[in-house]
Amino acid sequence: MRILVVEDDAEAATAMVRGLTEAGNDVVHAVDGAFGLLEAQKGGYDVYVVDRMMPRLDGIGMVETLRKDGDQTPVLFLSAMGEVEDRVVGLKAGGDDYLVKPYAFAELIARVDALSRRRETGGVQTVLKVGDLEMNLIARTVHRGETEIDLQPREFQLLEFLMRHAGQSVTRTMLLEKVWEYHFDPQTNVIDVHISRLRAKIDKGFDHAMLQTVRGAGYRLEP
Repeated sequence: MRILVVEDDAEAATAMVRGLTEAGNDVVHAVDGAFGLLEAQKGGYDVYVVDRMMPRLDGIGMVETLRKDGDQTPVLFLSAMGEVEDRVVGLKAGGDDYLVKPYAFAELIARVDALSRRRETGGVQTVLKVGDLEMNLIARTVHRGETEIDLQPREFQLLEFLMRHAGQSVTRTMLLEKVWEYHFDPQTNVIDVHISRLRAKIDKGFDHAMLQTVRGAGYRLEP
């Protein structure tokens, strides 16, 4: 895999280039966004790893320019700015993933590999949509229409699974295994409680209910 690393911190860049190279990649380093833009425009890269805050041209400006030019190479932003609003800015600029500093190098490798695999299979999916319900997997936000819905981590996981299987009946066993990672029935009402909470958040106050109970089968999310 050919990777362009755009990072102005010399120490961080050296460590990153060394680690990515040792993992079997062909890595080129650019010292800021301006040089990064020139290098990216030469083409031939599988993934760009881009620091957000840099002199001359920052990562946001670099990626926005590349996207306007039609370059759809996957971008992983690196930044110490980790608030939801910061991640959203990066994603709206054209980023595909966002890793907050400091990070574990193993996670950087895994995310770069994932971006490369997704590109090979036809694009990076960072947003799920079912009807007027939208989930941003990177920013970890959920909206129904114009309304933002605040979910707890487990509720987010549950809704993500339901959205990925929209229109299909999902059994309690599937939810226990895929969302809770239980491979046995804990004999509790944990699913009922979370379904009830999720239903109250995504359906209450809207014209039609999306989260349906399928008698004898489980649950189904309908557009």
